[in-house]
Parts: sequence; structure tokens; C-alpha cells
Amino acid sequence: MRRSAFRRRTAAAVVAVTTAALALTTAPGTATATGEDRPHRWTGAWGAAHQAPVNVPGWPPTWSVDGFTDQSVRQVVRVAAAGERLRIRVSNEYGARPLRVVAATVGRTGDGAEVRPGTVRTVRFGGDRGIVVPPGRELASDAVGLTVRPLERLTVTLHFAGSTGPVGFHAEGLTTTYRAAGDRTRDTSGGPFAGETAYSYYALSGIDVTGGAARGAVVAFGDSITDGYGSTPDADNRYPDQLAERLTEARSRLSVVNSGISANRLLSDSPCFGVKGKDRFRHDVLNRPGVKTAVVLIGINDIGAPGLPDFGCGIAPAVTASQLIDGHKDLIRQARARGVEVVGATVLPFKGTEGYYTEANDRIRQEVNHWIRTSGAYDAVADTDLALRDPSDPARLLPAYDSGDHLHPNDAGLDALANTVLPHIAED
Repeated sequence: MRRSAFRRRTAAAVVAVTTAALALTTAPGTATATGEDRPHRWTGAWGAAHQAPVNVPGWPPTWSVDGFTDQSVRQVVRVAAAGERLRIRVSNEYGARPLRVVAATVGRTGDGAEVRPGTVRTVRFGGDRGIVVPPGRELASDAVGLTVRPLERLTVTLHFAGSTGPVGFHAEGLTTTYRAAGDRTRDTSGGPFAGETAYSYYALSGIDVTGGAARGAVVAFGDSITDGYGSTPDADNRYPDQLAERLTEARSRLSVVNSGISANRLLSDSPCFGVKGKDRFRHDVLNRPGVKTAVVLIGINDIGAPGLPDFGCGIAPAVTASQLIDGHKDLIRQARARGVEVVGATVLPFKGTEGYYTEANDRIRQEVNHWIRTSGAYDAVADTDLALRDPSDPARLLPAYDSGDHLHPNDAGLDALANTVLPHIAED
């Protein structure tokens, strides 16, 4: 049964904590709230959960370890809500030293690295063009006057003048990121960015909107299935993207923010794949502006990863179903304490996944799913296992939904996942 009473709790406590977490800076290393933001009701319209700088063995190298020296980084995002004004958030949550952004702009996306002429806006921080973000912090910009529509693509360009050193990032961005030498924040052409590209997000952790119809955010929390691995790059086909499309079609006033991290685990940290879900849930979900509902789909890496050898990211500890269930209960307690409704999604089948699948591991998955379905602990349950499994072999993904590794859904599977979650997302 849906516990709608949790949705009716006052938002005042949530807004107060969020404002403190996203306070603006007026001087390097000094964070204070400004009067400009207090009248605004902000809603998260896009986000990326960050992780420590790393080059994962066997994965394409990232820019996170070396960082940037007198370079502009251009990043494209798709916002899930309309607004008359927006602000960006810059993260140094996993940095070891202050992160200095000298200049920043935002504008409507053109082709590739191009920005539509006439739409470039200067982003300011406490009235200044630049900002210094202390280690372990995430700070928000001033409000920027740029009207945006739901599902519109925006381009954010950050200029780092000095040497940043390692920069926290979101590894599996699945959207092309560009960089160029010098300050190219106001350059609308794609020419200077024609060189190196990446598929990660750097320093940029969120875009919030105000002044539109949005009255809250749904935050999708999980691992690579939420992150979108297996979907088509540069197509915004992750399941949270497709959920946002369904809500937009239904004229919902809810936005969707993706807080998945590929290979993330609920119960244990990884030097390559982020802080454990239990610990990052508060920052990556509950501190998102306007969060009303969290959708939790996590646990497959806790179950399957312990069977893998150490390839440079450590050995994942073995877990029991009871331990995973306790981890889910912890997330639920955190959400309830903040008045956030929480939807549990069952863990998808994974038979055939090399190194992950064993019959013993599948028994753990089934026990966890039985608890999610029957315990009543979650406010609602999206049975994504039932929706995406092969009826002739329930331990396996339906072939039409399989990206090829028997673990990650393809575009069609992620669409089915979004449609399964959709009925459990309630308006106020």
C-alpha cells in the first residue's frame, strides 16, 4: 500500500536542508547563502552523481585523473522540467584541493559542440564570474535568466584557467563531452572543440530550474541499469530519461533526476565505482532540490561482483540476502526521515552474465525480490523483474530487452522499465 502520508509532510525541512547544502560563495573558500535565492523554489531538472577521480582498468581513460589546465570543458545535458530561470551546480565533493572555475556559461544546444547563437548566458556565483569550490563541497550558481522547456538540451561550458589537479566526475555519462584550449565559454561554434571528446561529466553535478510548472523531482537511484549502460549514446534513452518523457506527455509537474552510478554497490565502497549506496543516498538523492520521490533499483553488483577477480578495483565482499534487505531498510529509513516517498524496484534477472551468474547468486536475488514485493516496507513496488524477464526462463532477461551481456537492458528494455515504474509515481 502506498504511504501517501509521507508525501504530505511539510517541505519546509527539506528546503532548509537543501538550501544549506547548496549555499553560494561570495569569496574563495567561503560559503554563504544569498538573499537572491531565498524567494525561489528550485527543482532539480538534471543531475549526475559524482565519484572519485579514477581510470578504471579496461575502460577508456578519463580526464578526471589529470584534470584540466587552461581548458574549457563543454557538456551537454537534457533537462526534465521547464523554468524561467536556472542555476548550475559545481561539485568538488571528491577533490583533494580547491577547484577554481574562472568562467562559466549556459546556452541552448546546437549541433554537436555548437551553442545556438543569442542564447549564451554568463553564469555568476555570488555576483562573480568565477568560483572556488572547497574540497568536499558542492556549490550552486546565481539564478540565470534563460527560459527552458522540458526535455530541452542545454550546453554548459566551464573554463579552468590554472591546473585543477584530479577532478571528481561521473564516469558513464553516455553523452559527448568536449574540451578546448583557453577560454571558449562564449564561443558558439563547435570548431575549437573538434579535438578530444569523452563520455563523462566533470565538475558539473546538477541543473535546477525555478519559475515553471515543476513542483518536485523524482530521483532515480541505482547502478548501471539506472545510469543507462547498454543504451544508445547521445540519445537520452536511459530509463530515467524515458520516464521523464512519459511524465512530460502526461503533463505531470514532476521532474526526473538520474543518480545512478555504473557498477555501484549498495553495501560496499569501490575505488572505481563510487561510495556505497547506503552512504551516498543522502547527498545524491535526499539533497536534490525539490525531491519528492526516490526510485531504488540497486543490488545486482553486491550479488554478482564478489565472483570477479581483482582487476585493479579491489575484491567485492560477498553478501547475504539478509544483509541486502537491511541495506534497503536503511535507505527507506533515510527517505522517511526526510518525508520522501520511496519506490522499490525488483532486481532484474541476469542468467548468462559471465562472472556474475550462479544459481546461488540468483537465489539471493529472488529472496531480496520476494522481500521487496511482500514486506510492505516500500511505499510502492515496481516489479521490473517481472516486466523484463523471459517467461520461458525467468532467471534470464527477455531477449528483446537484452543489450547483449544478459545483464543490462537495451533501449527497448529501458523503455519497458520506465513504463513499469511510471504507474507508481504519484503527484501531490
